[in-house]
Amino acid sequence: MSDQPFWAEEDHLKRRIAVENGVRADGVARSWWSRRFVAVLEEIGVGGRMARGKTYARAGQIVSCEIDAGSVVALVQGTRPTPYKVRIGVPAWGKAEWARAEQALAEDAWYAAALLAGGMPPEIEEVFAGVGLSLFPATQRDLTMDCTCPDATVPCKHLAAVFYLLAERFDADPFEVLALRGRDRETLLANLRRRRGSGSALEPVVEQQAAPLGELLHAFFESPEIDLGRLVPASPEPGALLDQVPDLVITVRRRQVRALLRPAYRQFPL
Repeated sequence: MSDQPFWAEEDHLKRRIAVENGVRADGVARSWWSRRFVAVLEEIGVGGRMARGKTYARAGQIVSCEIDAGSVVALVQGTRPTPYKVRIGVPAWGKAEWARAEQALAEDAWYAAALLAGGMPPEIEEVFAGVGLSLFPATQRDLTMDCTCPDATVPCKHLAAVFYLLAERFDADPFEVLALRGRDRETLLANLRRRRGSGSALEPVVEQQAAPLGELLHAFFESPEIDLGRLVPASPEPGALLDQVPDLVITVRRRQVRALLRPAYRQFPL
């Protein structure tokens, strides 16, 4: 809670310096991972104060906000000419921790396909927990918060505004959550492709160039010899049948059609 009466707080908001082309937050918590982030903040005693920063975030008072491995650094304009510097720290995972996480994700084709398609399944938290990692901060000790403003309350309205903006950015891009833990989108997806493609964490992936479509037309409608007995699913999983279909020659943006179809098969009722 703020140590100021509500009318003093409202007067302070009226006196803030407007920011031209500031980072504006319009909504929050539309996706499961964003709602989970907000819920975690509430559980550890931070989320209840996010309302103090909602007005700042929605008014575009955040001048800039950068997410890097283990840290968020933002500039928030208040009532003084110089914006306040806000810093939020979250422990980033090291190489050994990420190696365990990536191997666990790569071993399950569903998680690998979902991430490669730009999604984040709700069960992914269980995958990280299975290798001893917590995707979101588990306690307030997992968060460090600092602001250059004179307000003694932690989090102050400037920190709360950045938390509010983070929740919205997580809505738009779930990979921002993983970037905060130390793995950007490009590196994670490249490592997953390498582990899925080579079967070994140490072997590089050698990408094969598909033949031009014109060279394949003569055999386009020919079906390879398939043992129909193998097409009986050995598992009740919706995507089990895909595991028994031979790889197609044609790929879409260098990705196997089977991997692209797997998220759709997951939606089929058993």
